[in-house]
Amino acid sequence: MQADAARQNFVLRGGLPATQGRHGRVSWKAGGSLTRPLLGARATYETLDRNGSSDAPYLTVTRMELGEMTLTTSRGPATVPAWLFTLDGYDTPLKRAAVSPSDTPTPPIEPFGEPAEVPDSVLEPIDRLVEVTADGRSVTVAALHSACDDGLRVDALETDGSVVLSAAVTGTQEGACKSVGLQDEVTVELVAPLRDRVLLDAFTGRPVQYDQARGLTDRSELN
Repeated sequence: MQADAARQNFVLRGGLPATQGRHGRVSWKAGGSLTRPLLGARATYETLDRNGSSDAPYLTVTRMELGEMTLTTSRGPATVPAWLFTLDGYDTPLKRAAVSPSDTPTPPIEPFGEPAEVPDSVLEPIDRLVEVTADGRSVTVAALHSACDDGLRVDALETDGSVVLSAAVTGTQEGACKSVGLQDEVTVELVAPLRDRVLLDAFTGRPVQYDQARGLTDRSELN
């Protein structure tokens, strides 16, 4: 289903349910919770179906209902309200978080600088969080680099309250290939489990976030 869902081409069979209530509760496994506005069924479906006019193969949504899912966040695993999409031909529903991301908090560290002001060999901004393993011992992030280098290196500085990730490129060289952008996913092994420590990007000074444009599925910008 992942390959089919990646096309973001869906057909809705039937109507969409009404949202029950205006807010939902987010609860962290390590403790703590917050209340966030609930996203309606229509708005959530539209984040899912971004290619509905395409003639490409599609998935048929036969039902939507409000339930729960677990997300990877910068504070560890969290249980959040979710819209569950029943898909024709599949036993397992496709889940989308039904709450909006919280506002980005004030960075606890200063940003390194603007991308144009920083040499490529020094530091790169991290694009998004890809995965945190179930045991919290490693995190995978994605960042951009050019075809003129040998790839990305991501280092971690761990404290009791945070894990600061520093992404940099290796083996840089000059040439027209610098205009060719590539994105790599890099896995970083941690000394201690991430748990509820905040995951920070050394370049921006902000929590590493999941790309909101892709929709909130199994990871999130909730802070």
